[in-house]
Amino acid sequence: MALVVRYIEDVNRFLNKYQDTRTADWFLMSSPFYTLAICLSYVVVVKYVGPRLMENRKPFQLKYTLIVYNLLQVLFSTWLFVKIGMGGWLTGKYNWRCQPVNYSTDPETMEMVSASWWYFISKFTEFLDTFFFVLRKKNNHISTLHVIHHGVMPMSVWFGVKFTPGGHSTFFGFLNTFVHIVMYTYYMLSAFGPSVQKYLWWKKYLTTLQMVQFVGIMVHAFQLLFTNCNYPRAFVWWIGMHAVMFFFLFKEFYTQSYIGKGGKQKVSVTATNGHANGYVLQNGETKLKSNGHIGNGGSSSQTSASDYYMNSNISNDLQQRLKSQ
Repeated sequence: MALVVRYIEDVNRFLNKYQDTRTADWFLMSSPFYTLAICLSYVVVVKYVGPRLMENRKPFQLKYTLIVYNLLQVLFSTWLFVKIGMGGWLTGKYNWRCQPVNYSTDPETMEMVSASWWYFISKFTEFLDTFFFVLRKKNNHISTLHVIHHGVMPMSVWFGVKFTPGGHSTFFGFLNTFVHIVMYTYYMLSAFGPSVQKYLWWKKYLTTLQMVQFVGIMVHAFQLLFTNCNYPRAFVWWIGMHAVMFFFLFKEFYTQSYIGKGGKQKVSVTATNGHANGYVLQNGETKLKSNGHIGNGGSSSQTSASDYYMNSNISNDLQQRLKSQ
């Protein structure tokens, strides 16, 4: 135990030697191990503890909770988008091709530093997406993509806030918060149920928007490898490779969900931010077409995943077939 404590102290001492002193005393910034512990706890809760606690309990019906939650996420994401934008990207003072980190303490610079920390905090609020899955016993929605995305992001952003809270890499948060405005707006609307489904024809394009986002982040980050820019190369690779990883994860999901192995168009589903397992979504509406009976019998029909998610309105027959995939 003493060896572990000494190792933690050595790591903290090394990291603090090169830290940005402006964020050194901010919440969760003194050591990476607090964030790491929270992220690991998240994985344990959503993959093991939570499902076992809910195993013999009825699922919670959280329709209005989800509506309020998604609305708050829309407002939070909008506030962050504006805050990061006014910190540099929307004012014309940030260079899109090379933006070094400004380590001064003037008010405008500190606006971006503050925005970077709040973006870090926002990654923890998104854990609620998965907790709602657990409470509603939608364990098959807690996919590898979903858990990796949510579990990795706080730790990834922590390093940016610790060493480079501002400058070139904040483009990641700027673009990501815009995508989250669109994403959580969709989730909020779909949480209202079948009455709004006809207005959500654009659900498929959320996954496409996510992939476009990661391409934009890749290009924006990796361009610094070919220019002379006073920005840490380590963070160029850190941001760029994260974008590469998530792009291919989402591309694989998109291929499996929309195209299929034979290249044919498949069932329309949406997996924005990894909130799906290839069939139905967190708050989204998805129509599943199957050769056979869905529901209580009769000919092949369509089931709304929004109805499934909000009201647990899905037949035992369909549940068994989903599990067999």
